[in-house]
Amino acid sequence: MNVMQRRSFFTNSISTGLALAGVSLPASAAPRKGRLKQAVTNGVFGKTKMSFEERVQKAAEMGVVGYDLVSPDVFPILKKYGVAPSMVRGGGSLTDNMNHKENHAKLEPQYRDMIKAASAVGAPNVIALSGNRRGIADEEGLDNCVTLLNKLKAQAEDQKVTICMELLNSKVNHPDYQCDRTSWGVELCKRVNSPRVKLLYDIYHMQIMEGDVIRTIRANFQYIAHFHTAGNPGRHEMDDTQEMNYRGIAKAIADLNYTGYVAHEYSPLGDAMTSLENTLKMFEV
Repeated sequence: MNVMQRRSFFTNSISTGLALAGVSLPASAAPRKGRLKQAVTNGVFGKTKMSFEERVQKAAEMGVVGYDLVSPDVFPILKKYGVAPSMVRGGGSLTDNMNHKENHAKLEPQYRDMIKAASAVGAPNVIALSGNRRGIADEEGLDNCVTLLNKLKAQAEDQKVTICMELLNSKVNHPDYQCDRTSWGVELCKRVNSPRVKLLYDIYHMQIMEGDVIRTIRANFQYIAHFHTAGNPGRHEMDDTQEMNYRGIAKAIADLNYTGYVAHEYSPLGDAMTSLENTLKMFEV
């Protein structure tokens, strides 16, 4: 398949997938060129005074096909502009979550509700968070997360929604967060042993904690369902002021025949729309 055929096939595949999910692309929107499905978060719009609907409309016009970290109340807006809810919020908070067993009774119904809501609109993913250690050892936190995920996995499998445990750095942004290394997250996935429990590999966070990004992605690709991006240091644009070659990282992900979303989660220093256009173009690989 030559490049033009591949791009045509990829574009049609996205459109078909969104249609099956009950989401229709507006006539004016066309996905970006290349092999990756690109999504955004609220952060990429910076300090622009745009309503959520205006952000979604602008994203659609720019060829974005997914919107991350959303709640069910905005699903109708996303559907209106043909943008998929690529990552739905889960339960609990970043610091207080499933690594502490005493949280499970309140967390289980929260996660179940979000899995059900995601499934109803064809959203592929629900985010999960380990929570902060708060004095517990990594093995205990791992066991506790596995316990809750084992209760949730059958529902996720039945409703075709992937629970994505997010990898975050504990060095700069989220001190004491437990799921702060790829190896810990991979071990979690191995123990739960479900095709619907995987990792949200945040490239910015793992660059801070581990580096060696491309090799790590390749070695653990079977456990990764979703990606977040941002430049390091600073979590700003992925331009020549930061230390990663994001064009190379994007190509490496695409070369693995990745079919999920790459969601941009940076805070622009420059004009937000110019930054977003430059970012989207960079990931056209």
